Amino acid sequence: MVPDPRPVLITGSTGQLGGALARLGAGRGLALAPFGRPVLDFDRPDSVVAAFRDAAPRLVVNAAAYTAVDKAETDADAAWRANRDGPAQLASLCAQAGVPLIHVSTDYVFDGAKGAPYVETDPTAPTGVYGASKLAGEQAVVAAGGQAAVLRTSWVYAATGRNFVRTMLAAGAKNPALRVVADQRGCPTAAADLAAAILDIVAQIDRSGWQSRFAGIFHAAGAGETTWHGLACAVFEEASRHDGPHPDVVPIRAADWPTPARRPADSRLDCGRLKAVFGIALPPWRDGLARTIGEIYASPHPSGA
Repeated sequence: MVPDPRPVLITGSTGQLGGALARLGAGRGLALAPFGRPVLDFDRPDSVVAAFRDAAPRLVVNAAAYTAVDKAETDADAAWRANRDGPAQLASLCAQAGVPLIHVSTDYVFDGAKGAPYVETDPTAPTGVYGASKLAGEQAVVAAGGQAAVLRTSWVYAATGRNFVRTMLAAGAKNPALRVVADQRGCPTAAADLAAAILDIVAQIDRSGWQSRFAGIFHAAGAGETTWHGLACAVFEEASRHDGPHPDVVPIRAADWPTPARRPADSRLDCGRLKAVFGIALPPWRDGLARTIGEIYASPHPSGA
């Protein structure tokens, strides 16, 4: 196919995933139109229309979301606008223009009661506002009737922004011991690894054009699994290679650490469909963590603060 000179529009470009997409995409020589708030803000529908019009993209990646899981319980309207209404509008614009959309969702659409890794066709049952609003966003994207792929991911972290890895490093630098939940299981995912997978999908669409098999829901998370306690232990193991903190990490139950939002106890994702359709598998989560910790300690402020 003749290369399409139009850019890839990235929403949420000031966030963890959007930033990783913009950096990696630029490194690959892609034409990009990265938009973050306030220029493109799902709270202002006119800004979405304007950004789409100005970019005239060949493809859109929606990495914008309301991700404050606990705050969503009391700030539900904002969560629904960002996670359902904004994606619905974006999907409609893409469908009208015949532009493919890659939309990022979450493992929190599941209640964690299956006891085995979730496949894309498993019943959804979110336990809080965040998961419910993200599920509604998935449904709105599919219902728009355009060329859309939904990627559910989990436990995303990066060297920048607010995330579990940086929170642990900051807390570990100030406390000799930390209590971390050990009975919630999932698949940690480095934002850079997820961004690479998304851009690999973009490259396939660029090469072949949109194919019907690209449509629908896919799971895309770091390979392997652990608990929050296991992830915390791994964070400090990697940090020790950079003379970082090494507090005691004490395992506790989720019931011992109550939060406004109830999280799924076991939200592991089976990513087999992603491999079957696109030939893509994210690296083992420990590999992504090692690279991310290295990046953090190469920065001027490695504490995670």
